[in-house]
Amino acid sequence: MTDATGAPGATGAPDVLAVDVWSDVACPWCYLGTRRFAEGVRRFAGARAAEGRAVPEVRLTHHSFELSPDTPVDFDGTAADFLARHKGVPMAQAVQMQAQVAELAADAGLTMDFARVRHTKTLTAHELIHLAHAHGRQAEMVERLFRAYFTEGRHVGRTEDLADLAADVGLDRDEVVAALEAGTYADAVAADVAQARVYGITGVPFFVLDGRYGVSGAQDPAVFAAGLEQAASDSTSGADD
Repeated sequence: MTDATGAPGATGAPDVLAVDVWSDVACPWCYLGTRRFAEGVRRFAGARAAEGRAVPEVRLTHHSFELSPDTPVDFDGTAADFLARHKGVPMAQAVQMQAQVAELAADAGLTMDFARVRHTKTLTAHELIHLAHAHGRQAEMVERLFRAYFTEGRHVGRTEDLADLAADVGLDRDEVVAALEAGTYADAVAADVAQARVYGITGVPFFVLDGRYGVSGAQDPAVFAAGLEQAASDSTSGADD
């Protein structure tokens, strides 16, 4: 865990711990990292409760980051094809890399079927995530997009397909279509990308705890739990000063 470059100090109430994560829908490590973070939150809360200490509410907000902004909406090839071209590695190595992350995902209770993945540009999906946040459905929407992309082989780059997925989490389909076609949340996505540059984020997932501490990557849940404990303790100390 490191100081988040350029991150503003946070002095919020000690009963709420804000966490911001930059991630991409097409990033397997982001899906795995989100799941490991959730387990870290569970361990953090459990340890505090067992010691009779206050348990802050951890509020996670997802922010946009495109790993491959030059990807076409309808990519001609498999996820392994894209990885091989993007990383400049042999196809056999690309397939092996995907198999390794799928095995780690399975250990966390996730299914990643790379043979079914339909690689695409994720910009519009990020706009949808912002719309979902405005309706209090961001966590559900992010999970639905990850599962659609990595497990079900659904297309997450086109408006109509995204609207179907949004309806699955209780959002109004017609509203979603209208907002995505109008680019209502395009500026919000651009603001996230700009903030990532300020923080010096070059890879995702990247978690910022309480506006002060950065945790990069799909870390072990114990790392997240320790980071949350440090952020919570420091926040409480600051409030007592």
